[in-house]
Amino acid sequence: MRAPIGDFDHAVPAPECLDRLTEPVAAAVRAWQGAVPADQLLYVDTDPEIADTAVFVETHGRELLDRSANCVIVAGKRGKVTTLAACLVRSATRADVNGVVRKHLGARKVSFAPMDTATGESGMEYGGITPIGLPADWPVLVDAAVVDTAWVLVGSGRRRGKLIVPGKAFAQLPGAVVLEGLGVA
Repeated sequence: MRAPIGDFDHAVPAPECLDRLTEPVAAAVRAWQGAVPADQLLYVDTDPEIADTAVFVETHGRELLDRSANCVIVAGKRGKVTTLAACLVRSATRADVNGVVRKHLGARKVSFAPMDTATGESGMEYGGITPIGLPADWPVLVDAAVVDTAWVLVGSGRRRGKLIVPGKAFAQLPGAVVLEGLGVA
């Protein structure tokens, strides 16, 4: 089937191609419940060499910048306690780490998690991290603008491949908290 966004001629419901996903993402798709059916989570095969947002939208169309989201892993620290969390914001914005994220996590300091921590703890590849399949005890902070977007392109857990997901589905993820103003220009 043709994807609802982008120039992708071949989109496959994610439950039909679990072998193309990392194990945490595949497990989340298998266990998917909620208002958005799992077969609306679509997988498109993409070149891992162009997985980074800037190159990806140049290749597949600038309009995807407003229809794609980046998932970054942050580490919030308060005293000796470190909390890992995910932030999902539209690709044309950046996460307000020192404002909205720090306040929500109740942390003194928030920074981007080191790559080894982000990949090791999530079970996903750097450049392909997605909020689908993250550890259930992690907060998943989702910008309201992402939830309000009809279809959103996100990572698939690997650099190869992307998921196209109804924006409202991100609000139903384990640990999801929808926040106004999480993504800033």
